[in-house]
This record gives sequence, C-alpha cells and structure tokens, in this order.
Amino acid sequence: MKKKVLSLMLTTAMIATMAAGCGGGSDAGSSDAGSADAGSADAGAADAGSSDAGSADAGAEGGHTLTAWAWDAGFNIPALQAAADDYKANVDPEFELNIVEQSQSEDIENAITLAGSSGDYSTLPDIFLFQDHWIQRYVADYPDAFIDVADADVNWDDFSQEKLSYSTINGTHYGFPVDNGTVIFAYRVDLLEQCNYTIDDLTGISWDEFIAIGKDVYDKTGKYLLSMDGDGNDLVYMMLQAEGGSQFKDGKPYIVENETLVEIVNKIVEMAQNNVLYLANEWSDYTDQTIVGDMVAGVMNGNWIIPTIEQVAENSGKWEITSMPTLEGGGKEGYASNGGSSLYISSNCQNAQLAKDFLAYTFGGSTVTYDGALTNGGVITTCISAGESDVYQQGVEYFNNTPIYAKIVEMGANVPVVEQSDYHYTCRQYIAAAIINIINGADTMTELQAAEDQLNFEMGN
Repeated sequence: MKKKVLSLMLTTAMIATMAAGCGGGSDAGSSDAGSADAGSADAGAADAGSSDAGSADAGAEGGHTLTAWAWDAGFNIPALQAAADDYKANVDPEFELNIVEQSQSEDIENAITLAGSSGDYSTLPDIFLFQDHWIQRYVADYPDAFIDVADADVNWDDFSQEKLSYSTINGTHYGFPVDNGTVIFAYRVDLLEQCNYTIDDLTGISWDEFIAIGKDVYDKTGKYLLSMDGDGNDLVYMMLQAEGGSQFKDGKPYIVENETLVEIVNKIVEMAQNNVLYLANEWSDYTDQTIVGDMVAGVMNGNWIIPTIEQVAENSGKWEITSMPTLEGGGKEGYASNGGSSLYISSNCQNAQLAKDFLAYTFGGSTVTYDGALTNGGVITTCISAGESDVYQQGVEYFNNTPIYAKIVEMGANVPVVEQSDYHYTCRQYIAAAIINIINGADTMTELQAAEDQLNFEMGN
C-alpha cells in the first residue's frame, strides 16, 4: 500500500507537468504550465504584481524573509515551498519565503535583461529560478545581477557534476541545483514481452542492436520503439552526450568534422526510415499523439517526460526504465541529461547570508526538502545522498513497482560533462531541419554543412 500511495501522490502532483519540468520556455519546445490559483496564500506565494516582488527590504539585513521567483505551479513552486517548510521547521521558526509565480521562464529572463540594460537591479527578487541552458550567457552579459555562492555550506561533490557544470562558471559556483534532467529510456515491458524481449535485453546494447529490436517490435505490434519532436529534435544532443561528445568545440560549432555526430545522424535517419523512430510534426504531436496516443513502445527523454507517460492510466504497471543505448554497446550504458534549472541569488538581495544559508541547507542536500519536492511536485534531485532516502527507494506502481527515482539519481551521477553553449537551442533547430531533409533524400554532409554554416552565422563566426 505504501508504494501505491507514493505512486498516486507523484502522479497527481506531476500530471500537469510536461516539458515545463525541464525548465525551458517556448524556445525549448516545452510547455510552461502555470495555474491561476498557484499564487494563493496557502502556497506561500505573493501576488506577482505586488510591490514587494523585488523590493530591497524583502530580505533586510538581520531579517527572516526572502522573496523568490519561479515558474510552474505544479513543479518548481511546490519544490520551493517544501524547502521553505523544511527551513522554517528545522532551522529558523521565523523564516518566511514569499514565492512569486512567473508564468514562464522567459519572465525572469526578461526581467534580468531589463534590469541589466538599465543598470538598475533593484527590481529583482532575492532568489530566482533560471534554466540551465541559458545561465552562462546571462552571467556573461549581466555579471552584476548574480552573486558568487562558492562559500555556501554545500558539499558540491555530492551532486551530479554534469548538473553543476551549468551553474559553475569560470570555476565559480553561482547556483544551487534543483531538478534532475537525466535522460531515461522507458519501455512498455508488456509489448517487449510479446516480442520475447525483456528490459535487460534493451540495457547496455548498441544502437544497431536497438534498431534490429525496433524493427521486430514494429512488425509484431505496430508500435515505434522511439519517437521525438521533429522540429525540436533532442536526439542528437542526448545520443552525443552519452558518447561523451558535444556539438561544440572550443566555443565553435563542431558538426561536419565531428565523426561521432555524423554517425549518430545516420543512425537517426536509419531509424526513421525503418519504422523504429517516429518524428512528430510538433511538440504536441510528440506528446499527445505518440506517447499519450499510444503509438510507441519506448520513450527516451529527460525524466520530466514521466508525467506525460503516466497520463495513460490503463498502462500502469506496464512500463520500466533503463539507460540509453550507445554506439559501442557491449554492456556499455549511455547516460545523458536534457533540461533543468537551478536557483540563483540576485545582487539585489539585502540578506545574502540568509539566502545562502537557506539554499545550502535545503537544496544543498536536505532529504526533507527533496522528499517533499518529489512527493508534492515531482521534482527529482541531482543530490546523490538525497536520492538514498526511503521515499526515493520506494517502488512506483506505474513503473511496475520499481524504484525509478533512486535509479534516476544514480544514472544522473554518471552523465558525462560535455561542452555547452548558449546556442544550444539554435544548434538543435538547424540540425533538426537537416535531419528532416536527409530523411527526404538530401545529401547528409551537404545538409550538415548548411547547418554548421547557419550556426556560425548566428554566432558571428
């Protein structure tokens, strides 16, 4: 019963969260779900338009109150509330966190841009959430908006180093990790069984072996073993990271001469041409038609895709998760991450020590915070020790009563650190278009060269 209760709590909390969990906005191909009542008093949120949203005295020196901005009423905000409750109960009984809900991540990005452009940071809150793939550009463009948190009382070695690679800039820590974007490969084990396969047969295999199994599964069940949004195609990035590679090298696009990337593109094209991979027309087609619409026997993406999978109630107990295939196979498991966000302290914070102490105690490793964030909002930690709690070890009914959350934390600790770029999404756009053209008969290297040329132009190279 305990397992069933946890599964129900997680499903209820996470069901409204799709790609918003990855921390991305519309550019990331995600949906920023935010309900109108998320700013209610019992959620600890202030009115987004109130005068104290970014006031200098919200975290006055010696006080006990901080203001935080975040988006997503069903995901990030419950995680912040869990942290506030934890700190108030176990550290400072006078502590209050005013959580101001933003409709999407771009609201915070725009606020920082406006403040930085005017040179007036007094409009910013004490703490704000920021998506990982954009943070390095904003720290570079508006360094005066952020404060260094390297001296916070945190064991940074207890986190996924890939996650920390976003918020650690030129050796300095700026952010506190929140959610885990580790990639899962979820499979319908009932459909695999019909084809005489188990989850173990899909673990530690090569992409060539995956393709062979995928063809067999489609022939016998009519289901694709993988799907992806064709416009926002994240497959190249995820498959490449699992190989320890990047689409960038020394700050420049690394596409045409990147033999591993070219091989991965060829595998994607082969999968698409052999009914192993379905490339959807857009994000809603990917989620609503291929996953919720029951066209697939497998789903590979950041673990924030879990609530989308769980929308099909009749498939409860029929799914399990594992790692990614790799080009090499032979027992080698692939690990990658896709999406996520972290919390930052603004230069406008009047009680930076309180903000550091609060974030270090809670998101720095408190199992109380992370257990609450998981059960109330579906936020999975990247803190390795927090993933060892009893809550994380419990089986999840929808996934055949396996402890998927502990497994996700374990996999996240193995994600390779690769070179990132502020042009991540731009690169994705051009390579996705190239892949569609190649599937339709265009020359592979011609299309990849065009993608690299377009990206170099965007980057001013």
